Amino acid sequence: MNHDRILVTAALPYANNPLHLGHLAGAYLPADLYVRFQRLKGRDVLFICGSDEHGVAITITADKEHVSPQAVVDRYHAMNRRAFERFGMSFDNYSRTSIPLHHQTTQEFFADFHARGILREKKEQQFYDPVAKKFLPDRYVEGTCPVCGSPDARGDQCEKCGSYLNPLELKEPRSKISGGTPEVRETTHWYFPLGDFQTRLEEYIKDRNTREEWKENVLNYCRGWFKDGLKDRAVTRDLDWGVRVPVAGYEQKVVYVWFDAVLGYITSTREWAAGKGTPEDWKKYWLSGQTKYVAFIGKDNVVFHCIVFPAMLMAWNDAHGEKYVLPANVPANEFFNYEGQKFSKSRGWGINVDDFLDRFPADPLRYYLTMTLPEYRDSDFTWKEFQAKNNNELADIFGNFINRTLAFAVRTFQGTVPPRGTLDARDTEMLELAARTPATAGALMEGYHFRDGLAEVMNLARAANKYFNDSEPWKTAKSDPARCATTINVCTQVARTLAVVMCPFTPATSERLWGMLQLTGTVTSQNWDTAGTPMIPDGHVLGTPGILVTKIEDEVIAAELGKLDQPAEPAAAPAVPAQEPPKPTITFDDFKKVDLRVATIVAAERVTKSEKLLKLQVEIGPERRQIVAGIAQHYAPEALVGKSIIVVYNLAPAKLMGQESQGMLLAASDASGKLAFVTPSGDIASGGIVK
Repeated sequence: MNHDRILVTAALPYANNPLHLGHLAGAYLPADLYVRFQRLKGRDVLFICGSDEHGVAITITADKEHVSPQAVVDRYHAMNRRAFERFGMSFDNYSRTSIPLHHQTTQEFFADFHARGILREKKEQQFYDPVAKKFLPDRYVEGTCPVCGSPDARGDQCEKCGSYLNPLELKEPRSKISGGTPEVRETTHWYFPLGDFQTRLEEYIKDRNTREEWKENVLNYCRGWFKDGLKDRAVTRDLDWGVRVPVAGYEQKVVYVWFDAVLGYITSTREWAAGKGTPEDWKKYWLSGQTKYVAFIGKDNVVFHCIVFPAMLMAWNDAHGEKYVLPANVPANEFFNYEGQKFSKSRGWGINVDDFLDRFPADPLRYYLTMTLPEYRDSDFTWKEFQAKNNNELADIFGNFINRTLAFAVRTFQGTVPPRGTLDARDTEMLELAARTPATAGALMEGYHFRDGLAEVMNLARAANKYFNDSEPWKTAKSDPARCATTINVCTQVARTLAVVMCPFTPATSERLWGMLQLTGTVTSQNWDTAGTPMIPDGHVLGTPGILVTKIEDEVIAAELGKLDQPAEPAAAPAVPAQEPPKPTITFDDFKKVDLRVATIVAAERVTKSEKLLKLQVEIGPERRQIVAGIAQHYAPEALVGKSIIVVYNLAPAKLMGQESQGMLLAASDASGKLAFVTPSGDIASGGIVK
């Protein structure tokens, strides 16, 4: 189905805690990737979010800190908004649910449902604190868990055994306000009849004509709720903080946060429209059948966005001519853990976004999170893997290709793009792959397969490195200058393509690359579909090249691991290297005879009929050599491409299993026989001399 515009929302983060990396991987980064991609496609996209600022958790925090709930939400709203900005989130509007406009939106929905008789009034038993003279919402009651006997269970859940509870089930209940024993009294609340909408919701979930295919994990979650049967759901609470109920006699109650939070998307859109001086423009996105609405969430929010919110919109639409659009897709991600454990504020386990961005740039984090998104199953952040993804992929593949291309153009062609000349089969194949990549990666992005989309883009960068290596411009610069010019021209065109197609994933890095290419406009204003078309003219003057991606050194990661409450490695004692007798002492002059240089592995394969040998093609500055190394039992060939190593540059050539080896790589081993090659630390380019 074609749509005139796309409305994208990301789950409103609760303004009670700072954002952590799990939040980013769950809802926010996927939403931003999708929005940035759609903007590059030239589509009308509106990206909406904001802070969820009501509920019991806010008031409990305020009580603990002896401040007002408003002070709590003001602090965390500002903190999280700043963290999002630093991370590169491209919201069109970031609102908050404590503003008067949101109270107005919520009260409009509540009053409409009440006036039409949709809401049901029910009397029920609830704990009451006679000292504080207040009814106690679930989290304001603690006591002994009836399931496991924990003395510190909350009224809604026992954290020790995970059981969901009704406050009245607690043994030895006590009020969090006064500490005394609460009484059971009768109170009245309004309920939304969710069960009345079950049949329509099931049809909505099944319908393949009006929306896209949903993730199976989302569908299964919904089916589970349908199987149990949807029940009436309370929409009011006995609290002082929240949206006041707009019904006479109930002004001292507030609207339940689940009801008002999802309406925050509408409020944020209304605020956006008012802010740009066109207050009715919000209706183009919410009240138009030509809008495609995509709601990005984590899996813990599935019920609210796939069942509750659609039911609320259905209820409104039943009586109004202008009808709200329902989500066309809710691409919920699974959970993202930290070093093998769930993020936990109470246990101090995890890392906040702001803290992370104080130490590292945003783009390496965006790249790593994209490559490990929990799209279909839980995934995990580890410091070692973060370093490996940054160094071995973002730097050694993407960054390395850009650096070698632009550095060669500066060195050989005075910083200009040389003539393209006549293309051979290799050149044509490279340009054709660049031309196809926006379509192949774009199809994956359209289907919310962001990990696969980025992998497709990185395959272009890998192919570009191989093209550079196979074309050997360091040789043709002397033997065939016209062929060398063609190679660098093609590489520069591919660099431009990569700047555009990497933009959703690493926007700041793409913008820096755009500047190095000295192209007009900004990378975000380019067109995704034509990104693979060669557009840089012959003779174009390039900007100053530089290190596009900085590598992360081992000691930096070691420091982060040292902050964890558990050892960085398994507790087993490290192997102690066997004590070998020292080799004969040499003089400094002897040592000076050994020429050690940095090399980049550009190709690797097994040596036929050998279990130990790998044949490596390495680039040492402008020179390419073959080295045969006995590391086949320790490294897979495909895992080595793009890695930097140290080689003995002036070692006499030798033949191993019929293959010539023009050097030797440095490696270390321990008593168990485990072997690892020595890698340079920092951003030392290929050909660098080790002293």
